[in-house]
Amino acid sequence: MRRFTAAIFILAIPVAGCQSSSSGPTVAATPVTGSTADIADFQGARAGQAELGLNNRGYEPARTEGLTAYWWNDATQACARIVTSNGRYETVDTATPADCGK
Repeated sequence: MRRFTAAIFILAIPVAGCQSSSSGPTVAATPVTGSTADIADFQGARAGQAELGLNNRGYEPARTEGLTAYWWNDATQACARIVTSNGRYETVDTATPADCGK
């Protein structure tokens, strides 16, 4: 029984350090209107797999021009320009609403 209690104590110490000292709820940062900051993490992602992720974040395809695709997010009024190279998103940046036909 002593070994079991000691093992629990040893395992509980690292977990105790993970507790937050703030009393309020954490709030996720809201992307700036007209910004593609919410999809910057797609740079380098596989193009076919990342499309669902873009849709899940509110983006819809607006138009394509060769290997460049423009995606529009109606909620944030953001137009994203995504350039694909070797099957991956090489560039993910902000474009003008006009680029997305808005």
